[in-house]
Amino acid sequence: MTEKEKMINGIEYQADDKELIRELNEVKDLCWEYNSLRPTLLRERNALLQQILGKADDDTFINQPFFCDYGKHIRVGKRFFANFNLTVLDEAFVTIGDDCFIGPNVSIYTACHSTDPAERNTRREWAKPVNIGHNCWIGGSVTILPGVTIGDNVTIGAGSVVVHDIPADSVAAGNPAKVIKKLNTPKNP
Repeated sequence: MTEKEKMINGIEYQADDKELIRELNEVKDLCWEYNSLRPTLLRERNALLQQILGKADDDTFINQPFFCDYGKHIRVGKRFFANFNLTVLDEAFVTIGDDCFIGPNVSIYTACHSTDPAERNTRREWAKPVNIGHNCWIGGSVTILPGVTIGDNVTIGAGSVVVHDIPADSVAAGNPAKVIKKLNTPKNP
């Protein structure tokens, strides 16, 4: 297996692999280009987002600046909107459903590192995917940690740190984020 295949499959991999570094730098250039475009150049911005992301459409909108590691591991649904300063460390897949809104200064992380300094200094790491359902609102300055799944129809309160799964039809807030309200969301027939 290549280091990239290990990374995508959640297996410990060598993060300083030359091929991975090359891909990271290519996407950094694309993000720089995206963040340098005039905000009014909507078509050009969307075309570049579709080049960066693994799945996006003509309605995908991310306010600049936007930062990510690989880009192709990020898949967003229909009518996706993210406000300023979205940061996604997408060593594993980040999948976001339809009609999701993300506030400013949100960070989504999939990369994991050892807490042991000697191990961490070997540049070995692993990644866990993040999944966000349909119809979610992620408030400003939220941090979502590796391996988290957020269900459909969820609101995450501003400033929260999401360290565990959040069930569908709920509002969660805090550090760590906890469900503070259940919603009576009508189900589609």
